[in-house]
Amino acid sequence: MFVIEHLLRSSTSIHLVPIIPWHKPRLLNPLLFCSVTAKLGASVTLPCIIHSYDTIAGYRIEWTKVNDKGTWTHVLLSISSHRKANGNFNNRVFLGGSKDEDGSLVIKNVSMGDNGRYRCEIQNGEEDVMHDIILKVESRLLNGVVFPYSPHGGRYSLNFEHAEKACADQGAVVASFDQLYEAWEDGLDWCNAGWLNDGTVQYPITKPREPCGGSRNGSGLRSYGQRNKKLSRFDVFCYASKLRGEFFWLSKDNNLSFNEAVQACLGKDAEIAKVGHMFAAWKLEEYNHCNAGWLADGSVRYPVSKPRKNCSPTEAAVRLVGFPDKKKKYGVYCFRPEQ
Repeated sequence: MFVIEHLLRSSTSIHLVPIIPWHKPRLLNPLLFCSVTAKLGASVTLPCIIHSYDTIAGYRIEWTKVNDKGTWTHVLLSISSHRKANGNFNNRVFLGGSKDEDGSLVIKNVSMGDNGRYRCEIQNGEEDVMHDIILKVESRLLNGVVFPYSPHGGRYSLNFEHAEKACADQGAVVASFDQLYEAWEDGLDWCNAGWLNDGTVQYPITKPREPCGGSRNGSGLRSYGQRNKKLSRFDVFCYASKLRGEFFWLSKDNNLSFNEAVQACLGKDAEIAKVGHMFAAWKLEEYNHCNAGWLADGSVRYPVSKPRKNCSPTEAAVRLVGFPDKKKKYGVYCFRPEQ
């Protein structure tokens, strides 16, 4: 007979699930779950431990992760002394224990792309045991958010002076190189080049591909170098600080023109929200709402921090509907500053 012990970790304590005797071959049901938090760039252990009175040599241990399409992809497969990691986990993952019964997974140099749900499956030909672990990676940008911006006139329409004004109009400033670099480490992937506050033009790529600097080049910041601040035209990367006030959705009926939306926010002792307000609420407060609404620049957007079917199903993002005719009807996002 063997028993299973599942280690649950929290920020304040360690909890042990009661030991469950195993009397006959069966699938452990329900699955055991836990959540683990890690800092960006650190190492983290996802627990999966089995204790047995008998030898477990020859056990098959497989770690998988849910991908953007909702299917499981391989992370690490271990059979006896043979182990193989896949994809971008290669050379970054290994089983964490020196004992045979420890199937915990160690991930080195954690990235924002490592966020998500993992499954540890342990088999010996008869029994099949599964543990599910949610990994949450903490961003380094805890006090602000970098976001790309192009105005109603379309992409690549801003010289440097206009870029500064565009960010200011959206409750933000032009981002620095360090801020864009941290945002890239945080998972920002954007194929349009934008101004930074040092007068350079760059863009962050985490998923190399042909239209964005080539698929053979590694991930990183692509740079156009210093550009003519008066003549060159690009988008801009803005940086918005943590909100000092309340960001909220107002209309349930999606029945406001732009001018009506402005007045509706004023009627709540607030102002129509800026793009920087929405990005800060989405990134720093995990604001999540699937209804499209007016913002101050005349755009219609909605913030999704929890992707789901029919609502940004592949990733968390601020979605842009566009810059529609201001007579069209939508809801509105408002911002009420602290007094």
